[in-house]
Amino acid sequence: MPEDISKSFLTEGIMVTLQVIGGKWKPVILYILLNEGTKRFGELRRMLPTITQGMLTNQLRELERDGVIIRRVYQEIPPKVEYFVSEHGQTLSTIMGDMCGWGFQHTEYGKNAKEQDQLLSP
Repeated sequence: MPEDISKSFLTEGIMVTLQVIGGKWKPVILYILLNEGTKRFGELRRMLPTITQGMLTNQLRELERDGVIIRRVYQEIPPKVEYFVSEHGQTLSTIMGDMCGWGFQHTEYGKNAKEQDQLLSP
């Protein structure tokens, strides 16, 4: 690769991706919507019992702003709002699946490393 390409160019795609899906809750919300389909706010809240209402609202707004999810409002009483992954957001399906798989592998790696340390300890 030519030396004149800056390091920031090489990592720009990762940085943009992390801006869109990074954080504690966005990947989990997105993974749920990708795998479980359309969800209402209350359903997401029940699936994520430790997230606050305000944090869930903020994360959904940011994902919507970035075009990853769509918020559909039904004009009925009481109001009904649903969230689902946009066509653009569907392109993250492989990444999210890979992240989930890597997490399980890393958990096993950590368990094995801990067991190995215990075997080697006097």
